[in-house]
Amino acid sequence: MRVLLAFDKFKHALTARAACRTAAEALRETHPDWILDECPLADGGEGFAEILTVAAGGVMHTVSACGPRGRRVQAAFGLVAAERVNAAVQARLDLPPLPAGSRVAVLEMAAASGLALLSPSEQNPWLTTTLGTGELIAAAQRAGAAAVLLGVGGSATNDLGTGALAALGVEFMDHGERLIVPPVPATWQEVARIRGSVIGKLPPLRIACDVTNPLLGPQGCAAVFAPQKGLTPADLPKLEEADARMGRMLCDHHGQPERQMDSPGAGAAGGLAFGLMVAAGARLVRGADLVATWLDLDRRVAAADLVLTGEGCFDRSSLAGKGPGALIALAQAAGKPIHVFAGRIAVDIGSAAQLHAISPPELPLHAALAATAEGLRRAVQRQLG
Repeated sequence: MRVLLAFDKFKHALTARAACRTAAEALRETHPDWILDECPLADGGEGFAEILTVAAGGVMHTVSACGPRGRRVQAAFGLVAAERVNAAVQARLDLPPLPAGSRVAVLEMAAASGLALLSPSEQNPWLTTTLGTGELIAAAQRAGAAAVLLGVGGSATNDLGTGALAALGVEFMDHGERLIVPPVPATWQEVARIRGSVIGKLPPLRIACDVTNPLLGPQGCAAVFAPQKGLTPADLPKLEEADARMGRMLCDHHGQPERQMDSPGAGAAGGLAFGLMVAAGARLVRGADLVATWLDLDRRVAAADLVLTGEGCFDRSSLAGKGPGALIALAQAAGKPIHVFAGRIAVDIGSAAQLHAISPPELPLHAALAATAEGLRRAVQRQLG
């Protein structure tokens, strides 16, 4: 029996790699003869850079970067030899031919600008910045990357990427020609003009993203995502107005049409996608499809007799481009049985997969998180022992 173990992270409890390892250990206790293929999944948030880098035989590099509230943090990015990025991945990234011996950088904004870096009391989209993500991009450029792939899940910010642009050479000035750094939404009313542009010639920048939200409006970044980052309902109109003003300023300064704000995905990661598209020529690529191609999931599903996947909460969002949902579709197409293990099951998908909740519904959240590894191990053995 060959089993593909392809888990996403169990947020606040297990990394994707730890979840795969836990399930593998459970199966080895009862089925030592089974062949186990461990394939951690990533959705653009925490773990994205490490999972893709390791899968391609690359190396992680750690640098100091500005965190979402200004504290310095240790953030890592990966460098992968261009020849290890196969033709199918390069086609999805729509990259020019990469020079022999060159490297591709893999970054995640969550490493420097992620919500998980803040305590609940620190979460505030008026005050959080993507400055550290810009520093990571600059570090990758200095390391000689021929292309940069950026995952944008898990954002703590709503700064339209102004922080990242400030780290890359764009200047935000007040009426007295004083530099405003970092230019967070709480200080935008002081910005009288924007000066300069991204320093040097950035390598091609691709953003892995499955969000299709525009920058503004009822489906925009402030309305949909900022409440998850600490925005109060009363402040939504004010933040929306600030986003619209800064969006127009960025378009005007960089000679881009204001319709860029309506582009699908412009609202991703608090508008970071918009800022990098307008000022740095970034392009969006479908994250789930890219990850599946990078990890060669089609071949690995085809080779498996059984597929196991899971994440912290399996709900409707899991079916909208996230790893476990995409894996279910692949397993169905290949006629392979698939089991989904999650801390909580919040959607019914009929016969598409066998769903298993690993935590009792009456268990308090803090206790469920602490018991995630043991709950996953027991659930796997109970269903497949």
